[in-house]
Amino acid sequence: MSYSSPPPPPGYGDQQPYGYGGQQPQSFSVMAIISLVLGIIGIPACGCFVFSIAAIVLGVLGRKEVDNSGGTKKGKGLATAGLIIGAVSLVLAILVNVLVFSGAIDLDYGYYDSGS
Repeated sequence: MSYSSPPPPPGYGDQQPYGYGGQQPQSFSVMAIISLVLGIIGIPACGCFVFSIAAIVLGVLGRKEVDNSGGTKKGKGLATAGLIIGAVSLVLAILVNVLVFSGAIDLDYGYYDSGS
């Protein structure tokens, strides 16, 4: 009785993937997501310019990344929203700082008595 060797298992690369004929799934641009998050954080922290400027820069870079990806990345709307919200929060930060330094807004909060 002679036994032959068993047939090799089917290869994993030989099968056709399900869906759209093997196209890579689209992924979101990380820079676009971070731009949106920093733009949202920049609104309540309107005295700090760092979040707003970072949201604007990453929004521009995220839009470029999506445009240059050839359709493999998405998130242009997220990048645009982060860019706009970052610009609005930057304008608010400038306005708040001008009002504080001009004395129109008093950040004393009543901790110090002025003359009693």
